[in-house]
Amino acid sequence: MPPFIIQYIDHIVLRVADLQRSIDFYRQVFGAEVVKHNEPLGLVHLRAGTSMIDLVDLQGELGQKGGGAAGKERRNVDHFCLRIEPFDESALIEHLQAHGLSVETAARRFGAEGYGLSLYCFDPDGNQVELKGPSEA
Repeated sequence: MPPFIIQYIDHIVLRVADLQRSIDFYRQVFGAEVVKHNEPLGLVHLRAGTSMIDLVDLQGELGQKGGGAAGKERRNVDHFCLRIEPFDESALIEHLQAHGLSVETAARRFGAEGYGLSLYCFDPDGNQVELKGPSEA
């Protein structure tokens, strides 16, 4: 056993082709807030609840170290999950579609708190985002 216990996901780092487009997307669609911008590295930190979503510009110092951009045939992340409240499926779908996103109906999935409804969408760079509601328990 390790000498520690994992508490929650602290942050995720996404490599993005258009930094401002991604900042706008995460702010407008999910309400994330920019808390720090490290211009020399091409890195922006966004607050997402108690966690962070870090965006790395592919043209910046950090982004260039990772090679080419992710695409349909090569992803740098399968998906990440944002736990949200409330989970009003029709309101969520309407909101996401208003931002031009394709969304399927919600499904019952397992997460950190157990089974509950969630749905998926994609950001401008093709990163899959899961929006997860409360558990059934």
